[in-house]
Amino acid sequence: MQQSSYTYQPITRHNVESLPQFQALRPELRQSIKVVSSVFPFRTNRYVVDHLIDWHRVPDDPMYQLTFPQRGMLSDADYNTILALMRSDAPRAELKAAVNAIRLRHNPHPAGQMTYNVPKLNGQPLPGLQHKYAETVLFFPSRGQTCHAYCSYCFRWAQFIGEQDLKFAAREADGLVAYLRQHPEVSDVLFTGGDPAIMTTRAMREYIEPLLSPDLEHVQTIRIGTKAVAYWPQRFVTDDDADDLLRLFEEIIQAGRHVAIMGHYSHTREISTVIAQEAIRRLRDVGCEIRMQAPIIRHVNDSAQVWANLWRNGVRLGMVPYYMFVSRDTGPKNYFEVTLADSLRIFRKAYSQVSGLGRTVRGPVMSATPGKVLVNGMTHVEGEPVFVLSFLQGRNPEWVGRPFFAKYDPAATWLFDLEPAFGAAEFFFDPDAEYTKVTSRKDVVIT
Repeated sequence: MQQSSYTYQPITRHNVESLPQFQALRPELRQSIKVVSSVFPFRTNRYVVDHLIDWHRVPDDPMYQLTFPQRGMLSDADYNTILALMRSDAPRAELKAAVNAIRLRHNPHPAGQMTYNVPKLNGQPLPGLQHKYAETVLFFPSRGQTCHAYCSYCFRWAQFIGEQDLKFAAREADGLVAYLRQHPEVSDVLFTGGDPAIMTTRAMREYIEPLLSPDLEHVQTIRIGTKAVAYWPQRFVTDDDADDLLRLFEEIIQAGRHVAIMGHYSHTREISTVIAQEAIRRLRDVGCEIRMQAPIIRHVNDSAQVWANLWRNGVRLGMVPYYMFVSRDTGPKNYFEVTLADSLRIFRKAYSQVSGLGRTVRGPVMSATPGKVLVNGMTHVEGEPVFVLSFLQGRNPEWVGRPFFAKYDPAATWLFDLEPAFGAAEFFFDPDAEYTKVTSRKDVVIT
């Protein structure tokens, strides 16, 4: 079967046994997929299975690690609890209670996104919106709150488990439009999820067209955060409404706005297929800019060579390397996390191998509660080893670009693991503060 002729076929824990590749796995791998996928969401498709995973290298293949549940994603105690319940054919309610207890211990909404980022309109919270930084609003269209395939590390895994109290989603764009009219400081709207590219073009048009109104001319950039460019490039090439989607992007550009495809690329293999490269070409031909971003993930891309190859080949195809993120403190982080020291070492070694056109990338970057924190480097000051850090974005815009220092900790994997350097009692910001929207810039306050 040619890649271009694929019909989208979701594969989940309920039908994974129908895959010949699944049946060929060792029994313990089949068992781990069934057990772990009862806790963390699992979804993939035949394109990923047939063209991105090297089944001769399973379970070590990076794309298999990225898309299929792994035994190490659960602690031994949690794994054995769920396995015992499944083997004993426990009542559904008992299994669900055990699963939910495990999920809630895995920090389903990191970085204050549920607590601090939800804006208000006329005193009422706006479902499906986040506004953390003045210039950018995140919008979660309800019809885009799934994906063509789920990344096993995904920091938004709580969107996909069916618990409405943990889910961001907005059915209509009316609240977004009204909010933007009251907030002229917003220049960028990021459609995110889930994956907005899973929507039909008709649905996407209903959300986007109102943003092109002349009274919202301060909204200059429409961002589409998507993994479809990697997991289902057919969306931009051979799907029934692929051409309609490209025409929509053209219309946005003709209206004087910019379209930025925030492409989630974790591994070079995702841009190696003919149809993936054709999707990139078609998007660029209508005027879209594609930026490449992904976290550094153990077992997947914790290699300088992988990142260097990804950025080098991305530039060759006309894309812009943007971010190497640090895996967030959520979900099965113990299995996927890479220390800040190792992340920095890998980033610098990869960065040194690409030309200036690839050095648009920034990393390692933590999207933490106070803001986006860049690990600039490690050095010694008066004999003390320290991390040098700065904010790329901050809840308080006055923090941006201000360098600060943390004690060098080779085991640290996240901002909250770090301590101030030089005997200081605290950082100039408080990473554990009960954040409210800062008032240092008018209109950042959400009212």
